[in-house]
Amino acid sequence: MNEYDSAKMADVLAASDGLELTDNPEEADVVLVNTCSIREKAQEKVFSQLGRWRVLKESRLKGQGREVIIGVGGCVASQEGEAIIKRAPYVDLVFGPQTLHRLPELIRARREQNRPQVDISFPEIEKFDRLPEPRAEGPSAFVSIMEGCSKYCSFCVVPYTRGTEVSRPFEDVLVEVAQLAAQGVREINLLGQNVNAYRGPIAPAEAADAEGEFADLGMLIRTIAQIQGVGRIRFTTSHPLEFSDSLIDAYRDVPQLAHYLHLPVQSGSDRILSAMKRGYTALEFKSRIRKLRSVRPDISISSDFIVGFPGETDADFDKTMKLIQDVGFDQSFSFIYSRRPGTPAADLPDHTPAAVKHARLERLQAHINAHAAGISQRMVGSVQTVLVEGPSRKNPDELTGKTENMRSVNFPGSKRMIGQFVDVLITQALTNSLRGRLAVAGDAPAA
Repeated sequence: MNEYDSAKMADVLAASDGLELTDNPEEADVVLVNTCSIREKAQEKVFSQLGRWRVLKESRLKGQGREVIIGVGGCVASQEGEAIIKRAPYVDLVFGPQTLHRLPELIRARREQNRPQVDISFPEIEKFDRLPEPRAEGPSAFVSIMEGCSKYCSFCVVPYTRGTEVSRPFEDVLVEVAQLAAQGVREINLLGQNVNAYRGPIAPAEAADAEGEFADLGMLIRTIAQIQGVGRIRFTTSHPLEFSDSLIDAYRDVPQLAHYLHLPVQSGSDRILSAMKRGYTALEFKSRIRKLRSVRPDISISSDFIVGFPGETDADFDKTMKLIQDVGFDQSFSFIYSRRPGTPAADLPDHTPAAVKHARLERLQAHINAHAAGISQRMVGSVQTVLVEGPSRKNPDELTGKTENMRSVNFPGSKRMIGQFVDVLITQALTNSLRGRLAVAGDAPAA
């Protein structure tokens, strides 16, 4: 989501002021940091970066060069607000995820009034009505379909920094997807903090009655699959509570829906899941996975795990490892619990030594990494459909792209293939990628 928001900031400023991206802060008129407050370490990095930009700003002033505007956006901005200005008074703008579309007005106000501007309000879906048309920057693109989260998990700041769930109108999403497809985008990544809670109004909100018509994620996926040029659809991030039968049916019926799902479970202990306020049990999670695999046996599943949540015992962690064993996760985003001020979990007693938490995390990651390596190894000798993204970073004479299950593949091929789906025979599994060659008649299809 932050990557999508950053791209939209660039689009807004390009359309309003003709600003272009630069990799060199020394050339910049405006420098922005788009922030995440999920973990404490990421939040502190924000102020380290701001300190470096302070030096840039002061050197410009001393040299009487053109002014540089420093802005902080994203969830740290939403959470901290005016406190950022107090801690770093050289910051000019503080804006939240829902007000990035107001950047041009905030910059003008800062220059005209010569004082910092703060706007961390939640104007619901307004920002999508004021964003310029999307610009494709490759064969894969993100499309945000909803904002916020209404689950209020005890460890999470998202509902407080991005607001509660608001879905974009069904037609608006389809228009954006069609615009991207017309520019050559072949893979659509649907985004939301709780993307499978999508309930997009089909009719204008003012015309919908109390029983108004809404499209769920399954219906949206089915409709997007009919848009010319769209060859692959992904979505993230999901919540198990909202993983409906309608969505499972979409996996059964829509071949463009990738053989990959990211579904955060966080823990395999029902006691910890209850303390996290996740709203499901480990058995209910496994039941959803079994039903999904009944229609997509080959699907790869990744997840999020929080290790060392307050009160987690060895027995609780063993249940998480049992869940991992039972499900067979392909990838994970796993971290030691990070206390976030203002969340219910922040007040829970935590007596588990840090060394124990680190040992648990290493054990969890080692298990999932070994399982993922086994999956990669079993792909050797199979033919995989790969969306060619561009030249390989390590060898620009080769191409790179992604398989359905999110593995990077490097292989020889013509640059004319960039932006296309091609069949690749996997010849080698490496630690973080695969190698292959273009498939020919007689090569084995994917298992």
